[in-house]
Amino acid sequence: MKNGKIRQLVDKIKPTFEKGGKLSFLQSTFEGFETFLFVPNTVTNKGSHIRDSIDMKRTMAIVVMAVVPAVLMGMLNTGFQHFLSIGEDATFWSWAGLWYGFLKVMPFIIVSYLVGLGIEFAVAQVKGHEINEGFLVSGILIPLIIPIDTPLWMVALATAFAVIIGKEIFGGTGMNIFNVALLTRAFLFFAYPSYMSGDRIWIDGMLQGDGVIDGFSGATPLAEAAAGNMDNLPSVMEMFMGYIPGSIGETSTLAILIGAVILIYTGIGSWKIMLSGVVGGAAMGILLNIFAVNTLMEVPFWHHLMMGGFAFGVIFMATDPVTAAQTETGKWIYGFLVGLLAILIRVLNPAYPEGVMLAILFMNVFAPLIDHYVVEANIKKRLKRLKA
Repeated sequence: MKNGKIRQLVDKIKPTFEKGGKLSFLQSTFEGFETFLFVPNTVTNKGSHIRDSIDMKRTMAIVVMAVVPAVLMGMLNTGFQHFLSIGEDATFWSWAGLWYGFLKVMPFIIVSYLVGLGIEFAVAQVKGHEINEGFLVSGILIPLIIPIDTPLWMVALATAFAVIIGKEIFGGTGMNIFNVALLTRAFLFFAYPSYMSGDRIWIDGMLQGDGVIDGFSGATPLAEAAAGNMDNLPSVMEMFMGYIPGSIGETSTLAILIGAVILIYTGIGSWKIMLSGVVGGAAMGILLNIFAVNTLMEVPFWHHLMMGGFAFGVIFMATDPVTAAQTETGKWIYGFLVGLLAILIRVLNPAYPEGVMLAILFMNVFAPLIDHYVVEANIKKRLKRLKA
């Protein structure tokens, strides 16, 4: 009943935004909200088309749902790590920790969506096009891959850079070469490195030293491993559950795997890229273990799969359907190289202890080339079959 009343209200005000109406200059914005609430009633009347009940908005909504477990675990961990840093008795599964994390994480999400969607709405209005839905996912991913102590103005600036330079100048959703969320992180990493590296940025308040007790470092497992402090590494269970410092949504492998199951079950995310990414990371980890010449190369390969942003990157970033390989064979190659390069950069280049970001952005560039050679190989194979 309520749904019907909303539909009636939308239909009533719709002529105001259509051509000739008082607010016709806001037609793109109105259509964006209308199609967000209801499936469009437009249908194809000629040519061959694939008809499906899931449109772009619904696809993006499923990805957002898959990220929710990581968001909740990130909020819990934000509160947990903060209370630990100030010497209070902290329990990970607590309402106090969740509420504290909610108040700290929500501003990041709000700023990300306000800036990103604001730019997309403005561009759509200027061009007179329909509003793209791609940022529905990027807007939730951006806050999850940055440290909790990042100033909000930096988040806004980096988001604007990624949306304008990394997306809109290429033509908008579906035309961008690089993953928008990772481009945001890359901008912050190179423009403001002090806010993206070090031990103090991962715990809320540590940059300002707000009541932090002596002896609390806030170092991530990657930082401990890079420093050779193998005895200080968290247990496998702590890393799997997410009781460790790190970017907001990247700490809990369990929450990320729940998201992976949702993406695979709904067919939204490519399991081939996920699986080959893990295989590539494990293969490089094993190779480094065999030829270990320093403590970081001695880190067991299964630890690498749970440390840093590896799991989050392989599940939610590498599988981006726009910037990843499109062919089925290409997905295997693309995912494997992402995993392999991520661990290679992480271990062998001390300047970039977190190699997942660079590995995925690097492979975004080569994804079209991989698809090209896969298609060419198929063409040659069929020509040979035809001649035979």
